[in-house]
Amino acid sequence: MQRRQFVTALAATGLIGAGIRPGFAQGRLEKTRIAIAVGGKNLFYYLPLTIAERLNYFKDEGLDVEISDFAGGSKALQALVGGSADVVSGAYEHTILLQAKNQYIRAFVLQGRAPQIVFGVSNKTMPNYKSIADLRGKKIGVTAPGSSTNIMANFVLAKGGIKPNEVAFVGVGASSGALAAIRSGNVDAIVNLDPVITMLERDKEIRVISDTRTLKETVSVFGGNMPAGCLYTNESFIQKNPNTTQALTNAMVRALRWLQTAGPGDLIKTVPDAYLLGDRALYLDAWSRVKEAISPDGLIPADGPATALRTLQAFDETVKGKSIDLSKTFTNEFTKKADAKYK
Repeated sequence: MQRRQFVTALAATGLIGAGIRPGFAQGRLEKTRIAIAVGGKNLFYYLPLTIAERLNYFKDEGLDVEISDFAGGSKALQALVGGSADVVSGAYEHTILLQAKNQYIRAFVLQGRAPQIVFGVSNKTMPNYKSIADLRGKKIGVTAPGSSTNIMANFVLAKGGIKPNEVAFVGVGASSGALAAIRSGNVDAIVNLDPVITMLERDKEIRVISDTRTLKETVSVFGGNMPAGCLYTNESFIQKNPNTTQALTNAMVRALRWLQTAGPGDLIKTVPDAYLLGDRALYLDAWSRVKEAISPDGLIPADGPATALRTLQAFDETVKGKSIDLSKTFTNEFTKKADAKYK
């Protein structure tokens, strides 16, 4: 039997990528150098990616991963579409948005089972806020136009009868720029994530009007389970590189497992100091609010894709009326194998 046939046979049994030991699959990876794009790496939304990187889980799988951080998820998606990234750590919704444009990308491991996105109104510029209708004509800060924060903002606004073109979206990033935008009064509201939101809440600079940091709150906002951060890539990449895709999934599931049992001290020692925004106590407070949102197993929930589709159809003209095959937007096959390895 030739080597190629032997590898194919092993892949069919699920042994390749199952990772009997880190070095076992290394020689069989189709691609070892992987470029991952992410939009706002310091956010808890992407924490599993940071953990996999910092604890060398990618290296243990035989991967040489380079992570590029962009201002928001839409920018990371552009890197994939443009060919400068192999994989994106980003919002699941983008798999639906691209299919509506006849481009097929697929999510293969889930990082977050709740979006963690929070919509807050500035107490400085809108102290008398009463309802969503008050936001018509206002400036709203999002991580980047077209990102998951923008999507969530549009959905909340739509429920209040406001169309996307009736407000002005401003890209403020996911760190110091977001804080400065609210504090300077350059935006009237902000849609962002932790630890940024917890810092603004602590200093009483915003009033939260919509929150998806817990499963209960997520279901209340979206009407069902809402898959959030995930690793996704072009369908062609997965077909050409199934063992590499499995290796990426193995590393991410291992990071998810670590986060389920890690203590506060473990987290502080592992993440870069810059993530803490100069306040360790606040960072850990924020972590306690979003920990439930981290997926324990990397599996995309059965009803999650339909929830995401309904959300987009509520306001996005590019998705309305389109026939979307949700089965082509995700797969749990790689995650199931990784879960079997680390259970």
